[in-house]
Amino acid sequence: MSQAILHVSEYLALLNEVLHDRVPSNEILIEGEISDYRVAQQKWVSFDLKDEKAEAVLKCFATIWQITTPIEDGMRVHVTGFPKMYERFGTLKLNVQTVEPIGEGALKRAYDLLKKKLEVEGLFDVSRKRTLSRFPKKIGLITSRDAAAYGDFLRIVNNRWGGIEIEHAHVHVQGREAVGEILGAFRYFNALPFEDRPDAIVLTRGGGGLEDLHAFNDEQVARAVYQSVIPVVVAVGHERDESLCDYVADVRASTPSNAAERVVPSRADVKYELDMMLQRHEQQLQFVMDEYRTAADKVATIVGHILERERTRLITMHNRLSDRVETWLPTIRESIESSARMLRQVDPTRILARGYAIVRAGGTVIRDASSLAIGTEIGIQLGTGNVDAEVLRVNGKGKQRLV
Repeated sequence: MSQAILHVSEYLALLNEVLHDRVPSNEILIEGEISDYRVAQQKWVSFDLKDEKAEAVLKCFATIWQITTPIEDGMRVHVTGFPKMYERFGTLKLNVQTVEPIGEGALKRAYDLLKKKLEVEGLFDVSRKRTLSRFPKKIGLITSRDAAAYGDFLRIVNNRWGGIEIEHAHVHVQGREAVGEILGAFRYFNALPFEDRPDAIVLTRGGGGLEDLHAFNDEQVARAVYQSVIPVVVAVGHERDESLCDYVADVRASTPSNAAERVVPSRADVKYELDMMLQRHEQQLQFVMDEYRTAADKVATIVGHILERERTRLITMHNRLSDRVETWLPTIRESIESSARMLRQVDPTRILARGYAIVRAGGTVIRDASSLAIGTEIGIQLGTGNVDAEVLRVNGKGKQRLV
């Protein structure tokens, strides 16, 4: 039987194929302590993973984007990945897929490192935080349906206001599936058409230790909260609990129940506000009415003084006029009688009564006989009555009229 001849690269490729097929990378968590942690060119990450006694060492390799949790030497972690023989180095290394600190000390250190990083980047900046709608119509809820936080939130919302649409995205809130499911829920809500988006997203769960809250301290989840186009309320555990998502959120609530209180108003509070508003408006209206009444009273008083003054002035003028009338009346009567006598003297009818007449032709008084033509119709006004006639002669000359 002849032996196969392989080049080094071919042999290494064969090893990688066997390792990939025989080692279930996603099903194995490798636990160890980090040492010799390095970052090259702001891109490549390498570190050694060793046991407590440092008797076994596993070389690890990854890109900076695969390490979502800050790590450093001395930190105990769980690592997933697949083994690979690298041609360039001729050594076996673990191609790291995920790194999770374990133990309170490591988790606290990772938490502090990531918190400092995000703070420097401005993710906690208060000036960027948005206010919530006072009366939301729809709320997106991200939590586990099996968690007590789910029931507490719904109960408080319905007790305080009611009638609000709650769209629930069920996710694991701890464990390996939690981060991916929470990120998917944020992507779902933010991808909705504008008119279908909730007014706020509530990310919540019950309390726990750092290991239980790992998903809420994950860098990807914190950035999803920061990048959400919809305002986010984060409520993790009890009042003493805190997570990085709390600091990034637009509104931080101490508990799931407090989140419900922050998101929806209370019927009693709104009624009290409306009562107070109505009372203030009534007081303002009463104040305005009192001012108008006072002004009206002042005007009425002023008008009363003016009217009284004018009444007094009219009485005075009336009295003066009465006195003058009594003085002027005999004089006026005498003047009128004198004028009447004069008019009677020049009254044409008195002259006509003495035998005179007024002759008119065409409505015009005739003063010169030569202005009349023979045959002209004339009217003669006597002292008593009128006569119509025809001119037969003018100044002794004229026609004879046969009778």
